[in-house]
Amino acid sequence: MNKGVLAVVSGFSGSGKGTLMKALTSQYDNYALSVSATTRKPRPNEKEGREYFFKTREEFEKMISRDELIEYAQYVQNYYGTPKAYVQEQMEKGKDVILEIEIQGALEVKEKYPEAVLIFVTPPSAEELKRRLTERGTESEEVIESRLNRAYEEASYMKQYDYLLINDDLQECVENMHQMIAKEHCKIQQNQVFIENMKKELKVFKKGDSI
Repeated sequence: MNKGVLAVVSGFSGSGKGTLMKALTSQYDNYALSVSATTRKPRPNEKEGREYFFKTREEFEKMISRDELIEYAQYVQNYYGTPKAYVQEQMEKGKDVILEIEIQGALEVKEKYPEAVLIFVTPPSAEELKRRLTERGTESEEVIESRLNRAYEEASYMKQYDYLLINDDLQECVENMHQMIAKEHCKIQQNQVFIENMKKELKVFKKGDSI
């Protein structure tokens, strides 16, 4: 069985990553969304194991010391990280695992797992990004301004990703992401088991010296 692909998705706040992930997983059943661990407190309606695995700082630091995380980072005085066991288990089952994480964590994953595919999600323009942040109606002007400042800093890292995904039309964006990940299954490094099996099968027909 073809091993699953590890896809890492990042993007500006307001780029629509969450909506994109929900649409992708509702339309295709071969994806598994990784659930991160965090030391921050649960928000209303958040459920353990659904949005996050909620840990104490001591529990999280034990996970770090035991090398139980693919990546982790500290953001606004809280730890966030990706538990290794779930990701590996799903990939062995042939599931394509998607990690929706910050740039720092994404680059850390790429360093440890060069075969991972990095996808950066962005609106079609900076003006559209500002419009989406404003229309959410959940944040003050000051917070929106800070998110736009952060987006300016994050834009410097876009060139380090494998794919750029412009989220203008949602359905088109879903299809584009699906195709990006599907292409990874055709890479030689994803098909080592198949190649070895083919060589064994062909050996039956081998006669004389190889050319």
